[in-house]
Amino acid sequence: MADSVSRFAGFAAEYDAVRPAPPPDLPAFLADWSGCSRPDVVDIGAGTGLSTTIWAGVARQVTAVEPGSDMRAVLAGKFADQPASATKFAIVASIGEATGLADRSADIVTASTAMHWFEHSRAFPEIARVLRPGGVLAAYRPSWPPRIDPELDAAFAANEELVTRLEVERGLRPPHAGDEHAVPMRRSGQFQHVSEVSLHHREEGDASRLLGLARSRGGAMALLAAGASEDEIGLTALAEVASRRLPASRPWWWTFPVSLAVR
Repeated sequence: MADSVSRFAGFAAEYDAVRPAPPPDLPAFLADWSGCSRPDVVDIGAGTGLSTTIWAGVARQVTAVEPGSDMRAVLAGKFADQPASATKFAIVASIGEATGLADRSADIVTASTAMHWFEHSRAFPEIARVLRPGGVLAAYRPSWPPRIDPELDAAFAANEELVTRLEVERGLRPPHAGDEHAVPMRRSGQFQHVSEVSLHHREEGDASRLLGLARSRGGAMALLAAGASEDEIGLTALAEVASRRLPASRPWWWTFPVSLAVR
């Protein structure tokens, strides 16, 4: 099975263009939850920085942990384009199971659409080591699909079901895909309290973005790389519905479930 680095290699710019940003309220909420108004943040599996740059002006410093060189290149470009602020940004080429960061160096650790790639038995102790006492781990991802239109929602859900079935049948499914984050957090024994909340976000997009979003999912990318056709994995059928229902840009309504663990 291709890991997260090889699966998304060469696709960073396209990924960044179609994936949703986290809810704008997330940094303020996590800072409040952690009790630290100017937190030191570590964003593990930072990718292209969709979950990293939102901390500008809120965090004291943010360290993006990302193993993929393509993703890091896009992220570095965003850091270079950031307006001047009191927040310091850094990039580390490492993984969630072995960040290389100092003990008790973070008030908040985030993992955005990344925890299903982690080896939990190694990642949770590593995250607990990096967090200060009372620090917060926040793992979150968007609920697929965005709510746009009833027919589109149904078509996207049907595509996701097909891709998941093929991914499982062909041995391409990540080890923890689909897992609820809070359950392994509790089982790890590394945290004193685990809770959950959902935050919301509005974006916009057209049919082209929706198809790009569908292609950007790890399962679709793995299947296409393994030789499956777009017709076979349902993208052709989804494109037909999208062309009818999204002839122009429309609002997309996202829900982000957030699992919270306190060190």
